[in-house]
Amino acid sequence: MAKVRVYELAKKYEISSEALRKILVKEGITVKSHMSTVEDRVEILIQQHLNRIKNKASAKVKRKERPQRPVKTEKKHRSRKPRKVERKEADQKAVKESVKRTLARLEVTRKSKRRKRKDEVVEVPKEEETLIKLPEFSTVADIAQQLDEDPTGILQKCVEMEMMVSINQRLDSDAIEMIADEYGYKVKFVTSYGQDILVETKEVKPERLEGRPPVVTIMGHVDHGKTSLLDNIRHTNVIAGEKGGITQHIGAYSAEVRGRVITFVDTPGHEAFTAMRARGAQSTDIVILIVAADDGVMPQTKEAINHARAADVPIIIAINKIDLPNADMEKVKSGLMQQNIVLEEYGGNVMCAEISAKNDVGIEKLLEMILLQAEMMELKADPESQCRGVVLESKKEEGRGVVCTVLIQQGTLNVGDIFIAGDHFGRVRALLNERGNRIENAPPSTPAVVLGCSGVPQAGDSFIQVEEERTAKEIATKRQQFSREKDRRASQVMSLEELYTQIQEGVAAELNLIIRADTDGSIEALSASLIDLSTDEVKVNVILKGVGIVSESDILLASASNAVVLGFHINATPEAARLAGVEKVDIRFYDVIYQAIDDVKAAMSGLLEPDIVEVELGEVEVRQVFRVSKIGTIAGSYVKSGMVKRGALVRVRREGEIIYKGSVNSLKRFKDDAKEVQAGFECGIGVSGFEDLVEGDLLEIYLEEKHIRTID
Repeated sequence: MAKVRVYELAKKYEISSEALRKILVKEGITVKSHMSTVEDRVEILIQQHLNRIKNKASAKVKRKERPQRPVKTEKKHRSRKPRKVERKEADQKAVKESVKRTLARLEVTRKSKRRKRKDEVVEVPKEEETLIKLPEFSTVADIAQQLDEDPTGILQKCVEMEMMVSINQRLDSDAIEMIADEYGYKVKFVTSYGQDILVETKEVKPERLEGRPPVVTIMGHVDHGKTSLLDNIRHTNVIAGEKGGITQHIGAYSAEVRGRVITFVDTPGHEAFTAMRARGAQSTDIVILIVAADDGVMPQTKEAINHARAADVPIIIAINKIDLPNADMEKVKSGLMQQNIVLEEYGGNVMCAEISAKNDVGIEKLLEMILLQAEMMELKADPESQCRGVVLESKKEEGRGVVCTVLIQQGTLNVGDIFIAGDHFGRVRALLNERGNRIENAPPSTPAVVLGCSGVPQAGDSFIQVEEERTAKEIATKRQQFSREKDRRASQVMSLEELYTQIQEGVAAELNLIIRADTDGSIEALSASLIDLSTDEVKVNVILKGVGIVSESDILLASASNAVVLGFHINATPEAARLAGVEKVDIRFYDVIYQAIDDVKAAMSGLLEPDIVEVELGEVEVRQVFRVSKIGTIAGSYVKSGMVKRGALVRVRREGEIIYKGSVNSLKRFKDDAKEVQAGFECGIGVSGFEDLVEGDLLEIYLEEKHIRTID
């Protein structure tokens, strides 16, 4: 029989858990609390019990309202059918009210009982479906505030449900739902605290809507020419500032084209930056998909197409490197067709431009397509509404503090504005454009560098302007508490799962890592790539990641957890470097992500158990057995094939079955010790730990070799 919990049945029959528990006790089924499980066949008993209550209530109503003998009147022509219908409806209503009163007596209410007069009518309020919004891991105090109840009453309710909690203890989603259910509420969990508080102080008004510049994201495979195209448009050399000639961060830039401004977002093309490309697509209006004419559609090209489709934004194809001798335009177009990208020349709706970013060929045509697509989309925003945007990148710089690259999506950001960025808050101390020049404000679709945030937000976090600093600080503090609790719970769950796995399947090797980088986007991309290297035998565990240089606390944590410290585009403090030498902690610094991935693969390969390969040496037949005192049994044998070595492994096979496995502990030719004996010769063999050798036994001689394995 299937098992079901008491509170689930109570929810099904729309009664409280306590009322259902009392019903089960009356039916002879003992349950301790709402979390107790019963068999699903118990539902039949519950239905029968509820039917009996209903029948009793119906009979009681009929006795009280027994129809009197009708009085004869002269108006015989009046029909009595409506009176019967009214009486029937009244009877049904009285039955329902009586059933509700009976069930209400079974329930344990949160209010103190008061003595009722006999003639007092008990009013059963109509059940209204109410909804409260709470983030996961809320405290009892937070729940009490949302329910408008006394926290002491909620604590008492938790005791009745056998949940021993304190007023400031954070509860998981299941516990929050059960508490709310006891008060007749349903819970909708919000992703971050303060969503209901951050209401728009300045609403978007249609009459204030103005045209805004389009936000264009450039995507594609690595080395297909994304940043080269942006270089050509902006007439700068961005690639020169990137290690290895590839983009390691998200860059947002504004460019003026024919008197109109276009905001470009450059996303990295390497597969390690899948998450960063996803954030670029989610904050854009148009996607420019770069495909190299000599390379065609590659894996990261397909991922970029999927991200653009998920964000539901139009795509413009730019086939780059058309001036190369091995350029194959038809190969590129057929590859796009296989990805359901139908170009306009083939009857589709996707624009396509053939360009050469380095030689400035076809760039004007591509820009015309961008402006045409933007006109068709009629992009508008209200510059006077509440400022909202998205964090594209964030990092901590010496002398300037936290630096955030923000794309403004609605409203206008001004110097001095108070804002919330993810789990942090701040006041805009300075606004800079992508070239580092100071600006006074940032209107919609403008990328801006913001100084003044209290911490380093994550790339992709929402950026919202608020009126009061006190509100911003309160929301940011709460969000940080929820984030810490979520991380703590996640680490606890992971530890339990690993413990269970170790018990069931044996100890699994782990490679613990601490990752430090210059920006949050690089941390996310690097940690995601390294975690994806995990296998069933070796797991990559990132125990700490953050923005900033490697500090002494990182070294101490690495020493305690036997972890390797990885630094990406950053260095370590002198104190941390000296401490790493004392604690024997390995610190690795990288400028290109390929090197970090290759090194971690090598480290993981060292943790893999080697493959054991069996190498057959020969077969020996036992022809005579000698019992030697103080030595044991010696098998006078003949080497039929191969060879036999001292120290080699041996299987004793008798009548086709293996009866023992051991090793050759002694080997002699006549009276002399021998290291090995070849086929066709006789020898004396002693098998370690086995004295029951008989004539006719076959000894299979072999070795086991360990082959080092690597991570592919």
